[in-house]
Amino acid sequence: MIKNFKWLLLVSLSFVACNNNDDDTVETEVPVTSGSASFAKYVALGDSFAAGYSDGALFKKAQETSYVNILAQQFIPAGGTAATTPFMVDNTGGFSNGGVQVPQFPTRLYFDAKTKAPVNVPGISGTAITAHLSGQFSNMGVPGAKSYHLIAPGYGNLAGVFASPATASPYFSRFSSSATTTILADALAQSPTFFSLFIGGNDVLGFATTGGDGTDPITPTATFNFAYNTLVTSLTANGAKGVLANLPYITTLPHFTTVPYNPLTSSVLGLGNVAAGEAAIAALNAQLYGPLKQALTAFNAGDRINLLSTTAANPLLISDENLTNLSAQLTAAFTPSLGAAKAAVYGQIFGQARQATKADLVLLSTKSVIAGASGYPAPLDKFGVTFPLLDKHILIPSEIEAIKVATDAYNVTIASIADAKGLAFVDTKTAMTQLASTGVRFGNYQMTASYATGGAFSLDGVHPTPRGYAFIANLFINAINAKYESTLRNVDLAQYQTLFPATIQ
Repeated sequence: MIKNFKWLLLVSLSFVACNNNDDDTVETEVPVTSGSASFAKYVALGDSFAAGYSDGALFKKAQETSYVNILAQQFIPAGGTAATTPFMVDNTGGFSNGGVQVPQFPTRLYFDAKTKAPVNVPGISGTAITAHLSGQFSNMGVPGAKSYHLIAPGYGNLAGVFASPATASPYFSRFSSSATTTILADALAQSPTFFSLFIGGNDVLGFATTGGDGTDPITPTATFNFAYNTLVTSLTANGAKGVLANLPYITTLPHFTTVPYNPLTSSVLGLGNVAAGEAAIAALNAQLYGPLKQALTAFNAGDRINLLSTTAANPLLISDENLTNLSAQLTAAFTPSLGAAKAAVYGQIFGQARQATKADLVLLSTKSVIAGASGYPAPLDKFGVTFPLLDKHILIPSEIEAIKVATDAYNVTIASIADAKGLAFVDTKTAMTQLASTGVRFGNYQMTASYATGGAFSLDGVHPTPRGYAFIANLFINAINAKYESTLRNVDLAQYQTLFPATIQ
């Protein structure tokens, strides 16, 4: 990164031409050149980031500001052309079918000033899920795609979109050249002279957004390695140059860092009334937390539960599948006071329950569940308060570690191939770490990974805003300039907006 910065500093300096008057100078900009690369035909492969997905949906305005489209614009002065993109019909987001919004693909989010929360824009998408576009598209970013999907025949087959479970992508089926083609094949058919590849995030993201509950497992390293090697080897076979990007730890994204592990204050539990919250805490300690603490202590597991405090923020109640299951012991302990049937329910619910710690990550989607109805009668009626949050609601340390291990392994592969093939390399992992810690300053602005207010990420907590995508584009430009001695210009981040409004003109 230091080497890249030094190069960029040099190419960004202006040459000064002096005339006979020593006091007069004329600044001449360094001309934009491609260096040893050729941008005559640029093709981008990737996932939702390449596509421009934002605010929980794909829509036209966001696609226009994808990092791929921004990059292509910066390539034009160096011999490139504008990106061709499979645009959605409008800015509503998602898909419709028969004039009805497809539930799995809802409209985009916007921030409602009245409720101070993200909500879906009203309306129905004009983009029919069955519609197909003709022609070739240089922006081949496909939301939801994992590494191996880029080489999977039939991933653009519309029939597979409606299969159960789905075997194809509605995004790729919109512009695939045939029902049997692959994303890679359609990219190669365009004979790219330059390519970008930013893929692998979804190989761990599905696992993370489902709380590691097993419904969307992490892609095995061997599978990722095979897919990635196939992609890069094929793309470089005819001499094309390109740029590869590694992967950040997705657990640093706002989707996983926004909701605190300990949001249960007296005010929260009293719905804004501190006195009511303190009374609720006293009742909960007497009816539930106290008896649980006493029983668990008898089984040398008293550290799982502590009494609620009226003066401090209390942690959420969660389920942890790694804990020794004490269901039978708790059932036996509660039978004398609750009766056999009710004690069995308590044993089953709290056998692997504990309070969350700062080492756990609560999903953004879980925010709407906290204190919601669990389906059980009081005092077991509130998720996260009197009923443990489920596996799908939270990431525990072992799951966070599994994500880290997989990401590290993927990144070793990416860096090794970039080095072996002589390709430009973008370190998005370091950049994301900076966003999540100190933030990034440009001009009079500061951009961070804070949810909704940081400027970098949209309301889904995973995908960037236009400004965030411009930041990524600059990272790619820096890497390309450093590797190929090109002199592409960075874009001004201040010229790109953050959150989209309810109505997009």
